[in-house]
Amino acid sequence: MREQLETLQQEAIGLVEQATTQKELNDVRIKYLGKKGPITEVLRGMGKLSAEERPVVGEIANSVRGAIQERLEARLEQVKEEEMAAKLASETIDVTLPGRIKRVGRPHLLQQVTDEMEDIFVGLGYTIAEGPEVEQDLFNFEMLNLPKDHPARDMQDSFYITDEILMRTHTSPVQARTMLAAKGAPIRVICPGKVYRRDEDDATHSHQFMQVEGLVVGEEISMADLKGTLEAFVKRMFGEAREIRLRPSFFPFTEPSVEVDVSCFKCGGKGCNICKQTGWIEILGGGMVHPHVLEMAGYDSTVMSGFAFGMGIERIAMLKHGVDDIRHFYTNDVRFSEQF
Repeated sequence: MREQLETLQQEAIGLVEQATTQKELNDVRIKYLGKKGPITEVLRGMGKLSAEERPVVGEIANSVRGAIQERLEARLEQVKEEEMAAKLASETIDVTLPGRIKRVGRPHLLQQVTDEMEDIFVGLGYTIAEGPEVEQDLFNFEMLNLPKDHPARDMQDSFYITDEILMRTHTSPVQARTMLAAKGAPIRVICPGKVYRRDEDDATHSHQFMQVEGLVVGEEISMADLKGTLEAFVKRMFGEAREIRLRPSFFPFTEPSVEVDVSCFKCGGKGCNICKQTGWIEILGGGMVHPHVLEMAGYDSTVMSGFAFGMGIERIAMLKHGVDDIRHFYTNDVRFSEQF
């Protein structure tokens, strides 16, 4: 019996040493130490032995079981370390390689300029109003003193969807809607957004562009208020050294109307290629809201007055950041966008 048990011990330990995986070691454990294993069978047959043989055989069997179990546990730890080392070797990361840079997006230049303009006017007490880009002829023209036969409509050649529906040619219809909704109350709003006009696409013109228009209506509003507002805006947008000048002009929805120029920020008013040697650069138009426009919106023009102005966001961005072609804003060239 002793020889049989010693032979089983040698066989089991030999298989343990040869095992290279946890599964193979588990198979050895089940084969030799399991309920149906040879050592268990020896222990079950001890009842057939004499009283003198039982303690001797039991001691040997337990010693063999313990030796196999001890070697199994030791080899199991070795196999786990070997498997972990192999896994780490197969998944090694070369930390000397450059990392993958995550590209971070940013607002488009036109959005940056729009946000800056909104911040300036909100700081002056204005609120922001928005309206539909697909607009009714009523709000786009008629409520702004441009009836269907008015020749000034030719200045805004339009994209019509039906006889009465078109893509808005300016954000002024938002002003008309805001005045109607105010029902005679004072208002102070700016209206940013996209507008559409059938135009040639070149370095300074586009069939789609962005505008910001402003409207103030209240008692005793004067041209001086308009000039002061625009001076404050220009100095915040282009620098404290900038000045403005107002030139007489014509717009159907304002009377009197003006074109507004800013002193050239390249030459300081001395004359250069940017300002065409005049010292001034045109940036926007404005004027006092026409009494007829006020009356159509429900205001008493003998008591209330107001001023309005409008400017192209692309033009402001081009002047502020030195962009020489309006088409750069819409070609989706990342090399252009990443500069701002």
